[in-house]
Amino acid sequence: MMLLLPLLLLTPQAYDPEIEAVMNRPRKEEQRASTPRPSGSSAADGRIPVPEKYAAPFQACLDEALASPDKGVAFAQKWRIEGGSFYARHCMGFAYARAERWAPAMVAFEQAADEAERSGEMAQSARLWAQAGNAALAAGDAAKARSSFDAALARGLPDGVEKGETYLDRARALVALGDAKEARDSLDVALAQVPQDPLAWLLSATLARRSGELKLAQAHIARAVQLSPDDASVALEEGNIAVLTHHDDVARSAWQRAIKLGPQSPAGKAAADNLARLPTGAPAR
Repeated sequence: MMLLLPLLLLTPQAYDPEIEAVMNRPRKEEQRASTPRPSGSSAADGRIPVPEKYAAPFQACLDEALASPDKGVAFAQKWRIEGGSFYARHCMGFAYARAERWAPAMVAFEQAADEAERSGEMAQSARLWAQAGNAALAAGDAAKARSSFDAALARGLPDGVEKGETYLDRARALVALGDAKEARDSLDVALAQVPQDPLAWLLSATLARRSGELKLAQAHIARAVQLSPDDASVALEEGNIAVLTHHDDVARSAWQRAIKLGPQSPAGKAAADNLARLPTGAPAR
C-alpha cells in the first residue's frame, strides 16, 4: 500500500493544474479584452490596441457583453454590418466566451483573425488566433487549440508576455494531446519569455514530474512557490513532487497549506485526499 501514492502521482490524476488552467485562462483573456487602449501604445500591459475610430464602439460592445452576453452578440452583429471591421467579430467572440459558448466563440475569433490579416493587421491577427486557441482549449478541442496557437505564433508576436503566454497555452494543448516532448520545448520558450509567470513554472514542474524528471520538477516547483506562495495549486504540486523524492514532511506541510489556502477548491480537495493516504510511519516508497 505504501507504493500506491507515488505511483498515482506519476500518472494523470482526477485533478491536475493543467485542467484548472484551461478553465481559468479564458476568464483572464476576458479581463484583458475588457480594457482596450489607444492604438500605438505599448502592448506590454496585455491590453488590446484599438484605433480611435473603433475604440468607443468597441468598448460599448464589450460593456454590453459584460452586462449580458446575448446583448453583446446582438451589438456586435449590428456593428459588424455597420462597418465594425474585425473588432466587431472580436467582441462577438468575447460575448460568446462570456456565455461559455466556446464553439461559436472560437469561430468568431478565427473569423476576426482572418479579417484582421486581410486588413494587413498581422499583430492583431496573431492575438486573435491566440484567443481562438484559448476558446478551443476551453471547449476541450486540444488539436484545434494547438493549430490556432501555431497560427498565432506564425503571424508574429512581440517578445515578452504575449509570446510567452501563447507558448505556455500551446504547451497546455500539447500536454492534453499527450505530446510531452513538444510540450517541454514550448514550456522552455515560455519560461524564457515570461519568467515571472508562476503558472509557467507550475506546469513545467508538473510535466517534469509526469516525465520522471524529478530534479527538474523540484527546481521548477521551488520557483513557482517563490512567485506564488499563496496558490493552492502550487502547494499541491509541491507536495506531489516532495513525496516522490521521499520528503514526506515537506509533502505533508505543502498539502496542509493547500488545504488551508483552498479547502473547497479542486487543489485543496486533492491535497486532502493525498494527505489521507500518506503513511504516517516510514517514508512512502
